[in-house]
Amino acid sequence: MRILLIEDEEYIRDLFKRQLDLSGFTTDGFEKGNEGLAALAQNQYDLVLLDIMLPDINGLQILQKIKQDPAKKNIPVMMLTNLGQDAVIKQGFELGADGYLVKAAYTPDQVVQEVKNLLAKKQAAPVVATGITAPQPPTNQATPAITPEPVAPMPPPPVQPAAPVDPLVPIPASDVTTNNN
Repeated sequence: MRILLIEDEEYIRDLFKRQLDLSGFTTDGFEKGNEGLAALAQNQYDLVLLDIMLPDINGLQILQKIKQDPAKKNIPVMMLTNLGQDAVIKQGFELGADGYLVKAAYTPDQVVQEVKNLLAKKQAAPVVATGITAPQPPTNQATPAITPEPVAPMPPPPVQPAAPVDPLVPIPASDVTTNNN
């Protein structure tokens, strides 16, 4: 599977790319948004990891271009953010992002796991992405009735004999009822 990583911080880009590549992905990393868009136009990607704050064009603009392109709109996009960008994250979801990661809160291994989770989720739901529904069983065939086999009634529980009363043990007054008429 091929991942497009657009991240301007070289250290983070190299770290994520290395970990994704070690996990079996082919990862193309770019510092600038326009470089990433050019690569996206020329290649087929299975997922885009997209930083929001980039030097030339911001990640939300890139996300919008991806989701407006009929040939690319079904590619899952995971935003990479920093802390304190709640309004931007909300806007990203409104534009069609599939998820987000706070870079400072995830190790490279966790990023790989989140990528795998998102890809698995997208592969498990191709109906949503393609609009094609899975074939349904024919409805003109009667479903055979399932009749339970008769079951013998349960025997009544055994009757327990009352505990023997010891005539030498006094009965507490609270246990004695009287009828004072």
